[in-house]
Amino acid sequence: MTKSVFVKLKNICKSFDQDEAIIKNLDLDIKKGEFLTLLGPSGCGKTTTLRMIAGFELPTSGEIIIDGENITQQPPYLRCVNTVFQNYALFPHMNIFDNIAFGLKMKKIPKKAIKDKVNEMLKMVQLVGYENRMPSQLSGGQMQRVAIARAVINSPKVLLLDEPLGALDLKLRKQMQLELKHLQKILGITFVFVTHDQEEALTMSDRIVVMNKGFIEQIGTPEELYEHPKTRFVADFLGETNILEGKVIKIKENEVLLNIGQEDIIRIPNMGYTLGDKFIVSVRPERIRIKDHAQEGDVWLTCKFKERIYVGSIIKVVMLLDNGKEIIVNEPIEQSFVFKDEIKEYFITWNSNHTIVIKA
Repeated sequence: MTKSVFVKLKNICKSFDQDEAIIKNLDLDIKKGEFLTLLGPSGCGKTTTLRMIAGFELPTSGEIIIDGENITQQPPYLRCVNTVFQNYALFPHMNIFDNIAFGLKMKKIPKKAIKDKVNEMLKMVQLVGYENRMPSQLSGGQMQRVAIARAVINSPKVLLLDEPLGALDLKLRKQMQLELKHLQKILGITFVFVTHDQEEALTMSDRIVVMNKGFIEQIGTPEELYEHPKTRFVADFLGETNILEGKVIKIKENEVLLNIGQEDIIRIPNMGYTLGDKFIVSVRPERIRIKDHAQEGDVWLTCKFKERIYVGSIIKVVMLLDNGKEIIVNEPIEQSFVFKDEIKEYFITWNSNHTIVIKA
């Protein structure tokens, strides 16, 4: 069943004082109950977009609509959203129970109902028995779960998360990614998550919005963006890739030949291209294999061995094309290619279906 649009940003622009616009004519539809991630480098506008949804910043122009209601000018406390920050923002002088209960107490909910609701939240974030502890007595991951419980106890329609895992160590961060995704499925609340971490976005999101310099470069599922990037920026930013530049030098019935430097040729499907058309070709390191002899079919490029780098689960091999371009090949340790001193020239190959073609 197709989910309905729940949060709508219409032609949003944002600038500070007389500065150039940080957000430029942004249109975005967020579906009800989805986990949507705003992904991009520092300064791309993702946190500013989140803050406008929260009401901490007002757009210079445009509209923000949640559940059919125009909330563009509403103050934060009247919006049906809550925000979880990177620094948790817990009250240090309150125990965990009172931190979680704070929003309900402000609404003057009866004590019995508050206790029942807080206990439900503690069970949900797996912190039963911690209610009398102070924030200073918790680990980073536990404090993050308290912050999430405090945010969702008021039943917001949208939960905004501004790089909430950024302060955690790598192992805990990966654990919290899975916990947060699981929690979102249980709650069924629309999550809008901000991060600059590509792996985090791929792991957690139903859809990802890749932002760059105030614009949306591409929106799609993690698989769509990784396998079919539409721009060089998306191909290069999301995950690791090899970028090659070339132009059409020959056209056949079903394919065209791209020259990427000296004698190196790549075949791509003929989509109505013309001679001289310039292209960017992206190929993921895990798709490439190293061989000591060439065969028919697929893509075969002559190269030389440069270096191997051990990174735990894989071996990164750096190969040099004839034009001096470095190509990264990621190999499973147990399948790593064995280089021989007597062989000076090798070939890299990949299935032509794994060639990502982006017209320059």
